Amino acid sequence: MKNSTKTFLITGASGGLGRAFSEAALQAGHRVVGTVRRKDDCTAFKSLHRTRAKAVILDVSRFDDIEPAVRGIEEQWGPIDVLVNNAGYGHEGILEESPLAELIRQFEVNVFGAVAMIKAVLPFMRQRRRGHIVNITSMAGYVGLPGVAYYNGSKFALEGISDALAKEVRDLGVKVTAVAPGSFRTEWAGRSMVRSGRSIADYDAVFNPVRERRQEYSGHQAGDPAKAAIALLQLIDAHDPPTHLLLGNDARRLVEARLAELGREIRAWETITTSTDFG
Repeated sequence: MKNSTKTFLITGASGGLGRAFSEAALQAGHRVVGTVRRKDDCTAFKSLHRTRAKAVILDVSRFDDIEPAVRGIEEQWGPIDVLVNNAGYGHEGILEESPLAELIRQFEVNVFGAVAMIKAVLPFMRQRRRGHIVNITSMAGYVGLPGVAYYNGSKFALEGISDALAKEVRDLGVKVTAVAPGSFRTEWAGRSMVRSGRSIADYDAVFNPVRERRQEYSGHQAGDPAKAAIALLQLIDAHDPPTHLLLGNDARRLVEARLAELGREIRAWETITTSTDFG
């Protein structure tokens, strides 16, 4: 471990990447406060380490609960050095078929909850002139994928917020990184995913194969959560961490292909793009 012991605040720590991040940080000698939503998860999390693992029951979509929780952590456990905004879930469904309420809920958890956590932690980090905010986004924050439009939107939003925030706090000693994983072996595509029903046959050809592949792939993804956790610790230890970091070969391939496609579109329509200025 390059740096001194740090205190991590990790949301959505009961399973998946959040649990892997927590276990790796504890193994490296750090203190970890993990947010969970159920009492049973609270007990299980605290059992990870007798003195350095603390669980807080917190639903990040209950915005009014966040600031008091963060203030209590600062008072009881000391300065929060690293915030990992990991809490979130995936919504699957064709946009036209998916209720607007599902979009609102998706953003409440994946975007508004993350921003509320940042707003609660940032004043302390700003005053101390140190800290690292890590927002877990997704390769779906770069590449539009059919059947997860609401999820795409939430992760695109968090990528943009992270990019702007990084520029706002750069000279205040606070670092910001948006970490975009590809497909990792978690329950994201399994029991954790919310799925809207199907009703319009016109979308069968584009959606049915995607849903089938996702369900078959669940539990067999190439990404190893333990290795993602090691990458997170390397990121935290870096003197000059990136603002954006992809995790996984599939994320790299898809994002590079999307960037190349975007470049071709820009060049193909450059004449119209440059024709709209005065003069």
